[in-house]
Amino acid sequence: MEENVFGDKTFVPDGTSVLEALGETGNLWLQLRREVQDDYGPAIEEWKYYGAKTGWTMRFASKRGSLFFFSAMRGGFCLSFVLGEKAVEAALRSDLPKDILDTISGAAAHEGGKSLRIEVRDKEMADVVRKLLKFKMETK
Repeated sequence: MEENVFGDKTFVPDGTSVLEALGETGNLWLQLRREVQDDYGPAIEEWKYYGAKTGWTMRFASKRGSLFFFSAMRGGFCLSFVLGEKAVEAALRSDLPKDILDTISGAAAHEGGKSLRIEVRDKEMADVVRKLLKFKMETK
């Protein structure tokens, strides 16, 4: 995994700095963000600094709880989220790419489900994230 580009505690990221960091993947992020608001919103977007190692991360949450956490990387972004047991089962029965299915299978289980971190650098991975969010929200 690449490092979060927003590691400076004194600089709270904004829309301009995020798009600058994302580069060509900025449009993927804007589209995904808009879809999340339309499909699962209204979602609250909250920046929080989690420490020098993690940097600034944006939490997306709806009335139904956390949707995911967003971290910006150079040329891409990372979404972290938890899939509950039913969402994991749905994902494992789906047509997701084998490497994603392997990631889900190998993720450590805890009380809330399985935690995943997905790097998005292209449309294919943005589509994977859409499917995973759909499984998450349809099985809550």
